Amino acid sequence: MALMREKPGATPPSAPSARAFVTLDELLRLKHRASGFSFLPRQPVHSLLAGRHTSRLRGRGLNFEELRHYFEGDDTRTIDWLATARLGSPHVRVYSEERDRPVILLVDQRSTMFFGSRRAMKSVAAAEAAALAAWRVSSLGDRVGAVVFTDDGIVSIKPQARDRGVVRILSEITKANAALARPTTVYGDERLNEALATACRMVAHDGLVCLISDAAGEDDETQHLITKLTAHNDVLAIFIHDPLEQELPDIGRATFSSGTAEIEVDASGVSLRQRFAEDRQRWRERLAGLSRKRAIPVLPISTDRDVADQYRELIGRRQTQRLASGRHA
Repeated sequence: MALMREKPGATPPSAPSARAFVTLDELLRLKHRASGFSFLPRQPVHSLLAGRHTSRLRGRGLNFEELRHYFEGDDTRTIDWLATARLGSPHVRVYSEERDRPVILLVDQRSTMFFGSRRAMKSVAAAEAAALAAWRVSSLGDRVGAVVFTDDGIVSIKPQARDRGVVRILSEITKANAALARPTTVYGDERLNEALATACRMVAHDGLVCLISDAAGEDDETQHLITKLTAHNDVLAIFIHDPLEQELPDIGRATFSSGTAEIEVDASGVSLRQRFAEDRQRWRERLAGLSRKRAIPVLPISTDRDVADQYRELIGRRQTQRLASGRHA
């Protein structure tokens, strides 16, 4: 459901209307806010990606560069003791960090995302989450690609380095977001699995796949595809949700619309609100179960708050840590 209109006499929600669309210029400006968080495995203790049981993100690998003499100031942990014994003097092994790790963003812009009760629609929050992730990944030197999926189809963008690749991704997201203004009679539940299958073909191993979605249409095939992805890649789920989806408010009689159809509901009924809450709780437990079984970190992003702030709270470093180190996270 995309919109909610109150009947005369109903009590309107106290929050302002949600922003329905996002522009390319707005996503480009998020480049300057893509800091203070990281998708790498070395996380502060308060991060959702910290700890072995929470995250299996592998990070970048290390390439062996050379074996050389030990110099004062070298980390003693890099000493190659076998070579030292064989050559008669201390030697260290030098490694360089891999900098070219492909990251694929799966960005949901289906009609199920065209819903919001405050600040922004889920589709807008997903676009912002994707933009922040793309800018952050690009700033670290990794390649970033995307699979943007809508009710009508899928657009895939191969991983590219630098800002040029990010701009192309954001342009496709903006087009898909604007298309939500057009009514549709086709609901693309199957697109979620098609997007995951596309990601399987795009990144065979050692990549990071970020699914940015409300997970509508998730089924057994979804679990199969995620299992396939996690065999040789890392998967991070950025779950977009709206407060109104968690608990139906008592607003009296209201009309819910999907853009092509409407239904009138008396939301003042206690039993209706209770069934709604129980159904959503079961849905959240199902997603949590999938996350635990596949060791997939889940970042819950709410539409009613700034996305960059939520990233920093979930996978960022505290301000005091950044000031102490003198570096951005």
